[in-house]
This record gives sequence, structure tokens and C-alpha cells, in this order.
Amino acid sequence: MYSLIRKALFVADPETAHGLALEGLRLGYGVGATHLLCKTRSLPVTAMGLQFPNPVGMAAGMDKNGDYIDALGSVGFGFIEVGSVTPRPQPGNPKPRIFRLEKANAMINRLGFNNKGVDYLVQQVKKRRFSGVLGINIGKNFDTPNDQAADDYLLCLEKVYPHADYVTINISSPNTRGLRDLQNTEQLDSLLAVLNSRRLELANEYQKRVPLVVKVAPDLEDEQVPGMAQAIVRNEFDGLIATNTTISRDAVKGMKHADEQGGLSGAPVKDKANHILAEFRGNLPPEIALIGTGGITTGDDAAEKIKLGADLVQFYTGFVYKGPDLVKDSLQAIKAYRSA
Repeated sequence: MYSLIRKALFVADPETAHGLALEGLRLGYGVGATHLLCKTRSLPVTAMGLQFPNPVGMAAGMDKNGDYIDALGSVGFGFIEVGSVTPRPQPGNPKPRIFRLEKANAMINRLGFNNKGVDYLVQQVKKRRFSGVLGINIGKNFDTPNDQAADDYLLCLEKVYPHADYVTINISSPNTRGLRDLQNTEQLDSLLAVLNSRRLELANEYQKRVPLVVKVAPDLEDEQVPGMAQAIVRNEFDGLIATNTTISRDAVKGMKHADEQGGLSGAPVKDKANHILAEFRGNLPPEIALIGTGGITTGDDAAEKIKLGADLVQFYTGFVYKGPDLVKDSLQAIKAYRSA
């Protein structure tokens, strides 16, 4: 069924299709159709001190403003991550800014943290009925210099803290100028220290400790990983997402749109994402959770990330190409791996 829906959606430009798909999903949820087609699937897992109904999640970016949490939750995800959200609303980069590479099951985007701002997202999150785990992904505004980035992250953290099951610090999007510089060990250590210190205060205020997660790029050099891992441990972060989109075009050379600026996602990023995932697993203690994302287009792709040390997996582009069946296929493959 989804293959037919996809054909219709792919007639439209990618950003229009994205909006239509989400509105269609919300309509289906409203009339109970998504529950009939995609029942909740149970494969419990504990990570970061949280109980996940299953280890398959929707990655940030699909629902930037928290408008579709319940609808997305109805197709079987164990957790959903919304955002990235910034302190102030911002329009993002000029359109067109999303491009399909259909032969590669891939996309390039240069959205640039387009969102309605953290206050709007919080209001939407308050309305959710979704009973799975909810992560909120936070970033900085495009015009905030890196030496003031901590202020943006702190503001977002303070506002989302009471409403999030975990909070992701996005320092790895290639579409906000200079953002990836925050992955440098010294800057990373400083930022994580500030956020963890504020988290300790918020935990006392709200009487709950919300896990903090950092999302990294697939384009890191191997020698960067140990220092980053030490900063994560030293500042008591609870998890890491490996990885965001890549700026590399090696896997899609010669394809239509391959030269567009932005982050490449989907099948071509899998090998780079898996390599970084494995590197961090080797440099982090087991109690720090890893969320594997990047390149999942089949159930076996999801299970491979679990084999490499991920506790949980996420996808976005794979969902665009494969639809809700990818949730079911991923859970079946992970369950088979665990049972082997």
C-alpha cells in the first residue's frame, strides 16, 4: 500500500510531499486507520534509565515542531524525537532545500533548523497522548555565534526539561554555519559541562533527572572519537546518537542532485554512520547508551546497528522511502538477532 502512496507523494517536490504525508498520517490517526494498519509493537528495552516499549524510533527532523507526535506514535515507534528546535523561530534556508536521490534511497537537505521556536514546540508537546518515550532535540539559532551557543542550548534545555523524556544536543547538522565546530573536544567539553551543571539544578527543581544525549556527525576522524568520548563521560551525559547526515558525496557521485549543498541521508550514509557508531562503542562504557541512525532502509540495517553496539535505532529517510513497514521489519530483524 505504501508504495502506491509514495508514488503519489513523489510527484510533488520533497518539502511539499513531506507536509502532505504528515497531514495524511494525522488524518489517518484521527479516524483510527493507522491503529488498524500498524499496531503497537512490543520489544521492551531499558536504556538511559528509561523503559522503551521497543528500540525503534523516529529520528529528529521529521516532526520539527511537535505537531505530529501522536500520529507518528501510532505506527509502532517505541520512541519519537522531535525538533531540532531553537530558542527563536527561524525560517531556515531558502527553498528549494530538499532533494531526492531516488536511485540511492537517499536525500539531501539544507533546511537549516527551520522551526517555530521552542515555546511553540513545548505547547505542542504538552498535548501529546503518545505513551512511548519522547526525546526533544535542541539547537542554536543560525545567527548565534559559537562563543554564545551555550546560552541558546541552556534556554532550550530549561524550557523543554519538564516535558522531555530525554534531551538531545544537536551539534552536528551541516546546515548551520559553524555548528560542527562545537564537536571539537575543547568546545564540546565546555558546552557539555555547562549543560550538565544546569541539568543538576533542574533535576533538583523538578525532582526528575532527564537524560542528556549528544548527536554527532558521520564525518568525524577516528582520532577525534576518544577525546569526545572522554568529554561525554566526564560530563555525565547519558547517550550519544551516531550519526547525523554527511557532507561526503563519494557514494552518490554523478547522480542527479548529488552536487547540491547540504547533508546527505539515507542508504549511502550507512557505512560511515556504522563506522562512527562502532568507534564510539569501543570508547564509551556500556552504561552510556548509543542510538544508531543513518542509512537504515531495511530491517537488517537496523539489526546491524544493534550488532555494532547500539541500544536503540532511529530512522527518517528510510521511513520516507519504505513507510511504516520499516518499523515492523526493523523490530522483526532485531528480535531475530537477539534470539539467535
